[in-house]
Parts: sequence; C-alpha cells; structure tokens
Amino acid sequence: MKYIQVKFTAEPDFQDVRDIIAALAGEVGFDSFTDEPDGLVGYCQEDLFNEETLSETMQNLPIPDVKVSFTAKEAEDKNWNEEWEKVGFDPIIIDNRCAIVCKNMEEENLTTYPQLATIPMKIVIDAQQAFGTGTHETTQMIVSLLLNQDLKEKRVLDCGCGTGILGIVAAKCGARETVCYDIDEWSVRNAEHNAELNGVELDVLEGDKRVLSHVSGVFDIILANINRNVILEDIDEFASVMTTDSKIILSGFYEQDAEAILQKANELGLKESQRLLNHDWCCLLLERS
Repeated sequence: MKYIQVKFTAEPDFQDVRDIIAALAGEVGFDSFTDEPDGLVGYCQEDLFNEETLSETMQNLPIPDVKVSFTAKEAEDKNWNEEWEKVGFDPIIIDNRCAIVCKNMEEENLTTYPQLATIPMKIVIDAQQAFGTGTHETTQMIVSLLLNQDLKEKRVLDCGCGTGILGIVAAKCGARETVCYDIDEWSVRNAEHNAELNGVELDVLEGDKRVLSHVSGVFDIILANINRNVILEDIDEFASVMTTDSKIILSGFYEQDAEAILQKANELGLKESQRLLNHDWCCLLLERS
C-alpha cells in the first residue's frame, strides 16, 4: 500500500501543538506520526489523502496565534519495519493471562523473563510489515477484553487484522471459526504465517469491508483495531453481520473520538457496555441495545 508523507511545521512549535495537529490529522485519515526536531511527520494512505481537506483542517487549529504549514510527498516504498523486525520486541504480558512474544527472541525470552513460564496463554508473533505485535496500547486493551469473553464455539471477525494477533487470541480462547481481512497483501500473508506458528486456523481474506459481501453468515464477536475514520465509514457493514446477541470491540482511536463513534453506533442500535483507556487511547465494547 502506498502512503503520503506530510511534514507539518508550526509557528510557534511546542508539544501541545504537535499533539493537536496529530489528533486533527487523524480525523482526516492519518494513521501514524513521528516527531522530528524541525516538525511533525505524518503518514496517510494514498487513497485517503485529500490535500484540500487537510489544509482546511489545519486552518481551524483550536489554538490562537499558531500557524501550521505542511508539505506532502509520496513516502518511500519500503519496509519501514525492517530494522525493528530484526531487533524484535520484549514480551508483552496482559492481565497475567496472555504473553505475546517475538519469534526471533522466543528462546532468549524464556531465560530473561522466567515469569513467562506461569502465563497460561502464549502467542508467538513474527511481524513482517504488519501492525499488531501487542506493543501498542490498543492491541493490549482488545486482548484484555477478549480474555474475558466466552468465545467457545463463537464465530469471530477481525477487521484489519495486521499480524493476525487478535484472531489468534480468539482462536486460542476457543472460537469455532475466525475470519480476518486486511487491505494489505503482506498483512494477509503475515497473519497466515503467524496462525501457523501458533497452531491455529484463520480464514484470512485480502480487501476492505467489501469482502464481507462474499462471506456467508453472521458473527458473534467483531473486532476492529483501526483508525477513527475507517471505523465511522465501516461500522454499518459491521452491524450488518451481527445478530441480536453479537458484540463489537473497537479500538485504534483516542478517547476524544469515542463520542463520534458512539453517536454513529447508537444510530445502528449499538450501545456502549464497557470502556478501557490506556494513555488516552480508547477501547469500546458495544452490544445491541
């Protein structure tokens, strides 16, 4: 997938301004940011990027006497995770019930982190150009909620699956069938690879919400760890494959975005039944009202 790289420059430039720029840009399609000494760099999928909309958004910055300019260009088409993948990541332990470990550090982790021996569920992830290692707060919150659901014999849908980590957890928790999809070809391959590493079966499809038109039946649990804009655009499709007893677990957005998501959810007959927060990131559990 191709990305547009945008360099934001603010006058004056301080952290609160950068945080607000990131929040506003996130509302118009940006999904990742890096801080650099001379400005904030954001990344947006090419098909979601609208320069005119971004310009209008930056003109409405809710801080007086601050001017924001930006320059946009195509991001270099390469594996941005390559060096990180070589280094790996430390184990992530969630609720003392699930440990997510990096494949290339698996043996080392067992020696360095003896507490892993007491964790009942271990998920091995070999991340290759895909999001979802468990290091991000949103992934951790969804896993935490999944561990407290009765998934035995349930049918689960993971929307925007990345490495497949959430589908793997669902399968390990007893799900009868787990269907996943992702728009990125490499994520599909990586999810299939990680499912094999963990000895579970995932049905992984390539595409966006439109793949659901080719999937028969409904789902008991729907998972989506994606950005605010995609959730708002796709939640109608999620609702269309629910039953009266189905649940949706959503994350990938800040708490300040929850109101807009809940407004749309309420229009579809969905209500909030639980909320988790971690460093301003939000996770919602929705059920039929």
